[in-house]
Amino acid sequence: MTPEISAGLVRDLLRDQHPDLADRPIRLAARGWDNQMWRLGDDLAVRLPWATETAGLLLRKEHRWVPTLAPRLPLPVPVPRRLGEPSPRFPHPWLVTTWIPGTPADRAPVTRAVDAARSLATFLSALHRPAPDDAPTNPSRGGPLAEQAEGVAAALREATGRGLVDDPDAVRAVWADAVAAPPWTGPPLWLHADLHPANVLVADGTLRGVIDFGDLCAGDPAYDLAAGWLLLPDGAVDDVLAAYRPGADAATRRRARGWAAARALGGVLIGDNGVHGRPGGKPTWGPPAHAALRRLVATVR
Repeated sequence: MTPEISAGLVRDLLRDQHPDLADRPIRLAARGWDNQMWRLGDDLAVRLPWATETAGLLLRKEHRWVPTLAPRLPLPVPVPRRLGEPSPRFPHPWLVTTWIPGTPADRAPVTRAVDAARSLATFLSALHRPAPDDAPTNPSRGGPLAEQAEGVAAALREATGRGLVDDPDAVRAVWADAVAAPPWTGPPLWLHADLHPANVLVADGTLRGVIDFGDLCAGDPAYDLAAGWLLLPDGAVDDVLAAYRPGADAATRRRARGWAAARALGGVLIGDNGVHGRPGGKPTWGPPAHAALRRLVATVR
């Protein structure tokens, strides 16, 4: 059982395993989906699992892979500096990472669309390189879309029944077109695999950082390219796809639209007062998810 996390617990964990950091100021920064984040001085943060059984494994994955990827990425990302091991005080692994300033995009939407589209395209172009054979994989994030059809259909039914989707037939059309698109035949590429608004930082109206690499895996780049619909204002997706290198062919664009629809459905449900996820939901996830669905539906009208 995970104990209640407090500044005192964080300090005790540091004293036990990383005593050179234990005297820094500690304050709560955020309670995320899997982890709580506590500021550690001005330049570091401590991330501790608090709500899901797999969160510790995801932190170990970040500790292994993110330091090798971060140097080539054009946006700041939190780089793991220390790994904390399970102990009698706390039963899960935990991380000390660098701190990235900015406000999550579900709380401070992008307003400088052209600049943000260029930044997102440049970031994905740098990240999407062939992954090694031992890279993690996740069929539900970057695998064949058809394997997710049952879950997407169920999410659409639930969202429609709750009055959260205005045009379910148009959403079905987006998904069906994506499933019918030719599959990815290239090598599995590195994916962030969780580029929703709460994991992208904004300052001065544009992208300033990308956080939470816990779902990092290898697969079809269309999964990450779906972020254009989820993160950016109307009309900016085409700028992302045009600037992305080595380029997104028509099939990749179609698959990306399907993944965007699936992610947006999840967002509207999570944002709807705790129907899915944490008690009380994540209300700030709802508006960008609704906006993404509106943009996607407009492409089939």
